[in-house]
Amino acid sequence: MNLEPAFRFLRALKRNNNREWFERHKGQYQIARHAFEEFLEALHEELVRFDESMVGLNPRKAAFRIYRDVRFSKDKRPYKTNMGAAFSAHGKMEQEPGYYIHVEPGNCFVAGGLYMPDAANLARVRQEIDYNGKALLDVLNQRSFKRFFGGLDDFDKLKTVPKGYPKDHPHIDLLRHKSFVASHMLNDNVLLQRTAVMRVAAVCRAVKPLNDFLKMALEE
Repeated sequence: MNLEPAFRFLRALKRNNNREWFERHKGQYQIARHAFEEFLEALHEELVRFDESMVGLNPRKAAFRIYRDVRFSKDKRPYKTNMGAAFSAHGKMEQEPGYYIHVEPGNCFVAGGLYMPDAANLARVRQEIDYNGKALLDVLNQRSFKRFFGGLDDFDKLKTVPKGYPKDHPHIDLLRHKSFVASHMLNDNVLLQRTAVMRVAAVCRAVKPLNDFLKMALEE
């Protein structure tokens, strides 16, 4: 299990993001995808050790397609320049918390949490924060969490106060979030070492309490 073929292919794809080049190098892509899927299988073996909701998943199906949907985009490049995969109880983090691995030369990271929930699920999470915000703060302040994460990512966050909540709410900063995700950047070399799977699994283990809080919120 070695991600070097994936890195090598993605570097070349970034320089040659067109269908003609891709078709000529389809063999290299298949090798790169196989290396990534082997990595996912090894990672899944570690995830099930601390998260029973991962049991029974097919790790190869966790990977996202490399083909971009360009129908409504000004950027018409046909391929993603990364390989990504998401693990969650029922699929690829579709409206549920889980773990995400992103392999892209110079921009590798591991993340966990709930990405862009719909209105109903966002309301459920905010309601849980309203009632039990201290529990989420306790998660974010855990030593194991702070080892890898600075807090929740703020890429998807209101600048104003969410409707229905007072501006002086004690957890107003948490309530402003529309996604509840924490991410940890990785140097490329980390993913090229023999310990790569264990390093990624350690980050996932640290973010599991955030997933647990979010699952509780969505189940209520």
